[in-house]
Amino acid sequence: MNEISNFIKTIMQNDLETGKTDIILTRFPPEPSAYLHLGHARAIVTNFELAQHFNGKTNLRFDDTNPTKEETEFVEAIIEDIKWLGYKPDNICYGSDYFEATYQYAIKLIKKGLAYVDDLSAQEISDYRGTLNKPGKDSPYRNRNIEENLELFKNMRQGKYQEGERVLRAKIDMSHPNINMRDPVLYRIIKAHHHRQGDKWVIYPMYDFAHPLQDAIEGITHSLCSIEFENHRILYDWVIDNCETEHQPQQIEFGRLNITNTSSIMSKRYLKRLVDKGIVEGYDDPRLPTLVALKRRGYTPEAIKNFILATGLSRINSTVSSEMLEHFLREDLKLKAKRIMAVLNPLKVVLTNYPEGKIEYLTVPNNVEAEESGSRQLPFSKYLYIDRNDFCLKKPNKYYKRLALDIEVRLFHAYFIKAEKAIFDEDDNITEIHCTYDPETKSGTGFDGRKPNGIIHFVEATMAQPAVFNLFEPLIIDDANDKRNFLERINPNSWITKKGFVENSGIEFKEFDRFQFIRDGYYVTDKTSTPDVPVFNQIVPLKSKYK
Repeated sequence: MNEISNFIKTIMQNDLETGKTDIILTRFPPEPSAYLHLGHARAIVTNFELAQHFNGKTNLRFDDTNPTKEETEFVEAIIEDIKWLGYKPDNICYGSDYFEATYQYAIKLIKKGLAYVDDLSAQEISDYRGTLNKPGKDSPYRNRNIEENLELFKNMRQGKYQEGERVLRAKIDMSHPNINMRDPVLYRIIKAHHHRQGDKWVIYPMYDFAHPLQDAIEGITHSLCSIEFENHRILYDWVIDNCETEHQPQQIEFGRLNITNTSSIMSKRYLKRLVDKGIVEGYDDPRLPTLVALKRRGYTPEAIKNFILATGLSRINSTVSSEMLEHFLREDLKLKAKRIMAVLNPLKVVLTNYPEGKIEYLTVPNNVEAEESGSRQLPFSKYLYIDRNDFCLKKPNKYYKRLALDIEVRLFHAYFIKAEKAIFDEDDNITEIHCTYDPETKSGTGFDGRKPNGIIHFVEATMAQPAVFNLFEPLIIDDANDKRNFLERINPNSWITKKGFVENSGIEFKEFDRFQFIRDGYYVTDKTSTPDVPVFNQIVPLKSKYK
């Protein structure tokens, strides 16, 4: 955020210079009713980075004002996600801790004649509100006197009414051009167990009433939110002004960031449907845009932050390609990940002129671009695996740079080999290739002879580590012209599993360890791995289309 200018940073700078505030205090206020996703990551990064830039502070505040949706599980997950992204809130707060203060502010509004208890049903309230082109009409209960409203509101708190029987509404203007100002509901009755307050409360404040008051109580200076709340800012200010809070925060909106191949499922409702219907494994399914899923997929918090910062911040919604995020992943991983060899589609190679029973160990670098990463001992023998896609019976054209009969290639870190014969099964499938190797061509010996037809990777076969590889494509087919329900656009190839081998060079594959599989892509060890059979999730392919 330090390097990239944006309009909110300018506002904050001006507020400090003019003395409007002497500190920047932001907040990230998630509802603990779901797991966080990439869209939340943008809000997290924006709030924390802006505050840090001005040596300010950021609170994590849980907007737990709806007990029917909120759970401790989500609270704990959100705290962990923020920690994973590399941020530490200055305070962890809960909206429910301010319920008594919020209730007293409601009492103040009633005493000022600015709030009343309404007996209309939810549907009637909606009908009375009018439309964009038609003014609303007053509720028949709008002119109850202050004493009656105080008594009814007290009875609401004491649980004397059923859900939906009564609500508390602000008394503003039923003809206001902004529908949000047409006597919005401030409190409703919900008889459900709260994850922190238990059964203490049966009335709960609406978001548009609770949120500005929570900001005021905590001393938030800049309340940052997405652009869909722009039409609510007038109500935010009305609440602050008429409740006469000691501190007056300001709401500032910024545009949403949509990412291709993820926007279709970047909503709590859609994510829940995918999980509930068993279409995905859970909220950490590697195909989802939730932060727990991205962590399991092998994404790094540094790459996510760099991506978000690079997209900038504006007042309008914007869409960027998912390839941009993949670009930042590659940039972050290329010097961090150990580069090893894996074969996802194994084809056996027999070196007919290599000594039977001999195991040779080749000293190879862990990452040629990071000398400090050290080296390892890579086994080599008469029996190898190469990728099936790296062999063709006959070289098809001059652009083909892999192995074919009577064609010579170099094996990474090893020798030249030449294919002499292909062995077939009864269905004419190639089961193994017989090759010869040239012992004078060992990598690193200074051999400067003939030029091979390319360089391919391999895994020594007698000691090879069996492994499972999970390959991913977008879960939802992202096509603006496809009007089908998102559940009808599930990509059948979104998760493909392959069984192959990784090199056995003494590497311990632990959960979240990331590797670059040479000539393939970046992978991370999955939580389902076992010591005998590691499981790897593809993070991102090596090749990038991003410009």
